[in-house]
Amino acid sequence: MKMKFKYYIGVALAAVTMVGCSEEFLESEPTEFVSSTQLAEYSEDNPALQAGNVSGIYALMYEPETGGTTGHDDYGQKGYDVYSDMLSSDMVLGGLTYGWYSGIARMTATIDNTDNRNYIPWRYYYRIIFSANNVIGSLGGNDAVPETEEGRIYMGQAKAMRGYAYFYLAQFYSEGYNPSTPILPIYTDTQTNAQPLSPTSDVYDLIVSDLTDAVDLLDGWNRSGKEQVNKYVAEGLLAYAYAAMGDYASVLPLTEDIINNGGFVLTNAEQALGGFNTVTSPGWMWGMDLTENQGLNLVSWWGQMDIFTYSYAYVGDPKAIDLGLYNSIPDGDVRKDQFEIVEGFGANMPLPINKFYPEERELGGQRYISTDYVYMRVAEFYLLHAEAAAKTGDEATAQQYLAMLLEERVDDTSYVNGLSGQALENEIYLQTRVELWGEGKSYLAMKRNEATITRGSNHLLLAGESFNYNDERLSFEIPNSEIQNNPNID
Repeated sequence: MKMKFKYYIGVALAAVTMVGCSEEFLESEPTEFVSSTQLAEYSEDNPALQAGNVSGIYALMYEPETGGTTGHDDYGQKGYDVYSDMLSSDMVLGGLTYGWYSGIARMTATIDNTDNRNYIPWRYYYRIIFSANNVIGSLGGNDAVPETEEGRIYMGQAKAMRGYAYFYLAQFYSEGYNPSTPILPIYTDTQTNAQPLSPTSDVYDLIVSDLTDAVDLLDGWNRSGKEQVNKYVAEGLLAYAYAAMGDYASVLPLTEDIINNGGFVLTNAEQALGGFNTVTSPGWMWGMDLTENQGLNLVSWWGQMDIFTYSYAYVGDPKAIDLGLYNSIPDGDVRKDQFEIVEGFGANMPLPINKFYPEERELGGQRYISTDYVYMRVAEFYLLHAEAAAKTGDEATAQQYLAMLLEERVDDTSYVNGLSGQALENEIYLQTRVELWGEGKSYLAMKRNEATITRGSNHLLLAGESFNYNDERLSFEIPNSEIQNNPNID
């Protein structure tokens, strides 16, 4: 039906070629998809048929145009990391030559539901959801626990990705966590027609359920690459969901498990200036190992962010750190050295040329992308653990974990022991913004801390203005095309 396919465009199923297609099948099922019923029949005996589907979900995270447009800001999860970093105001659009992010930087796109910036993330995340639902349905449905280990691993990854997608939708398309406010339509299979908006509480119930199931299903599995969600990545997503709900007591055991048992190592001082360009980094939990064979170039996160890549940042629209945030980093903190003023790119535009760069470090030199994408780092969970401890009254633990993060970044962490109450919470929030600048996490921290942000003087647009976390300009509108095609949304 038109309404149903409006929400989701699934990935082509590699399983089709593995099981064979008869002429009768092609005539009776003239669609681009193998139905869940058919694939479930095949997958019952051979769960490996889901390998292509699950890989296809991960491919959506980095491929261009997965948000349904040909725009050069439509390139998967890292594109929405840029959207959110700009909306949080920690990232400055340092030029208006090409205009790809001008509506976001002006905060006008987010209040005009006919603007494609509202449609692109909506379509992308619901496409992830459709693809995950296809896998889940093929393995027996939402309540099933596959009998084979292989089936459980595929089910766990699919549920984790569905939880991931609904979490980001809930963050982007609401002004904060209000359990009774209707925010999103929920789909847990590929057959359901257009649905009304469900309340926030129902959306988060599904997120928590999916990610909890994923943690259990993926327990003990050793993945083959960091592009795959394992137990610890699922725990990280679940911790973020609980934090967004204000349930910080549930955050603590998850972040503690990641830190103590995940096998990830905090980025040290040398690695903090090491390029953030390879999934082999011991602190990376989730990321994509990109090669030139994948064909990414102009339309990519590196193209939009990095002046050493031949694309927009290099030729006119650099991305800089907010000057107020930059000035809050003390001299001697290694993370201040991640940024430099570069001649020709603006006198007040500290660029992240020592945080994000390819090995060659030649201006405009990287043409086809071979540097990797980072989605999640273990540093996030030292900070989130500290935040959760502070908000649940355990200030000693909060100080301990904050100091553990800072030991490789500053010469003296003793000041942390003197912080308490709101001052401690404020410092954790500040360090979260500094540590994770450019990684798409400041927006999540702004929402859950109910922060007020003030733009620094180097913003080309709205400089010096302040915004509350629930300002309507800081979240996206349900796109006009969704309203037109879904009779259950007014």
